[in-house]
Amino acid sequence: MTVRRIRVIDLETAGDATTDVCEIGWQDVVSVDGDAWQLDQERGARFVNPGRPITAETMAVHHILDEWVAGAPFWKEMAAEVLQPQGGVMALAAHRAAFEQRYCTPRLTGSANWICTWKGALRMWPELQGFSNQMLRYQRKPQGLIHEHGLPAHRAMPDAYVTAHHLRDMLNVVGPEQLIDWSRQPGLLPRVRSGPDRGKPWPIVEAPSLEELARDRDIDTRFSAEAEIRRRGGLVEPIPTSAKQQELF
Repeated sequence: MTVRRIRVIDLETAGDATTDVCEIGWQDVVSVDGDAWQLDQERGARFVNPGRPITAETMAVHHILDEWVAGAPFWKEMAAEVLQPQGGVMALAAHRAAFEQRYCTPRLTGSANWICTWKGALRMWPELQGFSNQMLRYQRKPQGLIHEHGLPAHRAMPDAYVTAHHLRDMLNVVGPEQLIDWSRQPGLLPRVRSGPDRGKPWPIVEAPSLEELARDRDIDTRFSAEAEIRRRGGLVEPIPTSAKQQELF
């Protein structure tokens, strides 16, 4: 039996530092002997000692208390155990994966490939109104998603569980290799995200505005504008695929 496994992860943090994870959750998506991708029974969550108090602002989002994490292991002591499970994974996945990648460094992941379900959703479901994890959940209503298992929102395991349903549906259409490739590029926005042309689909943006957007400070906007310029037959300098996400959509 051949099992291909992708582990979806979600992190909750104590604030805005770079080593302050306070919870990690995971949900595996598997394909057995080439069959359709599906959610596996392997899911869970673990508290992590962030090494400092959780800010009130962040606590108001995920409601994790300092006393819950005080006796938990530190991130660097336990991360690899979750990120590199027995048997390995062909990729790790997360919604807005650039955030998780700040903490899940190549040393901790074994240099695993990454899939960003936000970037996949932009390309696969461009007609949708929004692309946050929870917006996708309620717009798409993925088959098999048990409502209670995805609650409370903004906790690591429930969020990973919801993301895994989006990932499963993407994998069963385009496969992991395509999703990994898309994830290495900036996000291909279906519409202009800010400015006078906000909300317009790219094909109706006038050329002068399009050229200005191709110089925007936001990498996803530049990448998307340049893609439209190329579609119209223009020539632009490519954006390096290693560039990081900088703003939300």
